[in-house]
Amino acid sequence: MLTSIVRSRPWSFIPSASARLSLTTVPRSARPFSSSMLPTEKIRNIAIIAHVDHGKTTLVDQLLRQSGTIKQLSATEQVQYTPSSTPATSTTTADSVIDNGFITRVMDSNDLERERGITILSKCTSVNYNGNLINIVDTPGHADFGGEVERILSMVDGVALVVDATEGPMTQTRFVLGKALKRGLKPLVVLNKADRPTARPAQVESDLFDLFATLGATDEQVEYPLLYASAKQGWAQDTPPTPSTTEVIPTNTDMTPLFDLILSHVGPPAHLDRTQPFSMLTVQIESDPYVGMLYLGRIHSGVLRVGDSVWAIDAEGNKVGDGKVKKIYGRKGLERVEKDVAGAGEIISIAGIKNGGINITLVHPEGWSEGGPKPLPVTAAAAAAQSSPIDPPTISIFVHANDSPLAGQEGTKLTSQLIRERIYKEAETNVALTVLPGPTSESLELRGRGVLHLGVLLETLRREGFELGVGPPKAVMIPDPNVGGPGEQKRMLEPIEECTVLVKEQYAGSVVQKLTMRKGEMISYDAEEDGWVRVVMEIPARGLIGYMSGEFKNDVHGEGTINHIFKAYEPYRGAIDTGRNGALISMASGEPSGYAIAPLQARGTMFIHPSGQVYPGMVIGESSKSQDLYVNPCLKKQLTNIRAAAADEKIVLSSPRVMSLEEHLAYMADDELVEITPGSVRLRKVVLDGKRRMAGLKGGKKKGT
Repeated sequence: MLTSIVRSRPWSFIPSASARLSLTTVPRSARPFSSSMLPTEKIRNIAIIAHVDHGKTTLVDQLLRQSGTIKQLSATEQVQYTPSSTPATSTTTADSVIDNGFITRVMDSNDLERERGITILSKCTSVNYNGNLINIVDTPGHADFGGEVERILSMVDGVALVVDATEGPMTQTRFVLGKALKRGLKPLVVLNKADRPTARPAQVESDLFDLFATLGATDEQVEYPLLYASAKQGWAQDTPPTPSTTEVIPTNTDMTPLFDLILSHVGPPAHLDRTQPFSMLTVQIESDPYVGMLYLGRIHSGVLRVGDSVWAIDAEGNKVGDGKVKKIYGRKGLERVEKDVAGAGEIISIAGIKNGGINITLVHPEGWSEGGPKPLPVTAAAAAAQSSPIDPPTISIFVHANDSPLAGQEGTKLTSQLIRERIYKEAETNVALTVLPGPTSESLELRGRGVLHLGVLLETLRREGFELGVGPPKAVMIPDPNVGGPGEQKRMLEPIEECTVLVKEQYAGSVVQKLTMRKGEMISYDAEEDGWVRVVMEIPARGLIGYMSGEFKNDVHGEGTINHIFKAYEPYRGAIDTGRNGALISMASGEPSGYAIAPLQARGTMFIHPSGQVYPGMVIGESSKSQDLYVNPCLKKQLTNIRAAAADEKIVLSSPRVMSLEEHLAYMADDELVEITPGSVRLRKVVLDGKRRMAGLKGGKKKGT
């Protein structure tokens, strides 16, 4: 009888593997429940930070596996992860999801992250190890999503810096490590991919020490512990692995040294006082279909219980919202764990608050009076200040409702009002995104950290059914506050990026030449092992637009990496001639034909094939010359009774140039737009009518102005 009662309890239900993978919300009856509050001595909060592709997410996978948090799937459960069950918009395959019965990259939960193989959003999980709760935050590696890293560091007491044992510290390594050191966090270092024959741990260790010194680390921070690891193989150890003639042989076979190091090196949040009134800084917002908005953060002081009244206080100390706590959730692996009480030091999500937001302090009313704030361990202004200042946006685009001749044929959300509401909602949680009014009442200006940052947002809108017209990306210019008085013309400043290129020596000259033509200045040129060269340059952000998406791959023949990160605003360096050829512009509407496209291939590179629809003013290819060329891709072969030698000539079509959404954004000229719909991404001229466009050119307007 007792067994049947226990089985019927809602918190004894274990979600399926698919529920754990999707990270979607499940009903209350399907959630675990916890009524205990761990002492602060048993809690560790740590963030995993690294440069892109250095193995953060794979490392978290192994910690979840070896702690028993995620289980090995049975053969029946693995059938769920076949290509046929993958969403139509996803390119994920079964091989990339299942590895030896385990789900891989479980923290990269949405389609865009799995398709691109990158982490876009910071995510929190937890594991139990020897009676201790380790909260782990997985952070993005791309500089474009650095805003996620900056705000999440306020929740942790230490960081695990993951560095590729071959590549060494890169641009994003410097960025995220600098943010962590400024917050006074104690780092531990993991040299990942130490199993590779190309690993050079001694040199990478030296480079890391120099980086810590350059970033102004304290003596305590410089004395960081170091582990050698292979996240893919699932081992970590404190001594370099032994190389042999065929492979690298580790002396350890699991992640136990890393678990032990986290417990010993990362201090518990014991400095947070649970006897004070409740306060918590919100760093992330989630949406739940059952309980509404969830506010994620680490409790800074006090204890919170279900049913408590909570006020939302902004950075100026003003009350902006309130509510009663309906739910408190912690994390256990990939599941939400419902709790009835939580104390200082715990990372939780709270439901029931109205008008909360990012960087809003949630407090118990007992800590605040009608006339103003009472002394608290964390006032609203101090709590908001804990979140490091977000680096400014560097790239902007204009968006508006799609107004092409094909508008409304594929999307379901077509109006400017729907677009405006969705983008402003995104800005509430995407702290690195700035939304401003556009040049017209129907448009908006979006400012972000890079083309990839904005491209991911546009791809998300596209998959939600929106149709958009998007202008070319521009660098965000600001006036120099130190030059020019009132009424005088200000000197303009532009964002400068620190660009690091790792390339084969024979291709380095071409890359340096191209970047120099784009107003880049060389900072260092260092020879690496096996004929590789590391080049560091400072270049305007606008100089990288278009080069990284296509030209760089051709210049290095697929052997090289390029990374960049914001450095500072500096005086404008002058105009840049990207040298893009003219466009092949359609002057007809309809369905393109192979008969018409075949002879056009000699005039340039085609972007289309004989299917779909085109319209006048649509860019269908790149001309081989610098001038635009108007063509008719819809010309049909006339059927007559006149016989000719070429009547049965074979038509041979080359594959068209296929570009991603970000490549379209980087490629387009100043007089062009990108038309984005759920089914297509097209390039078009701003002015579709050819006569009006030519009249504008004859009137003195030059192309690209």
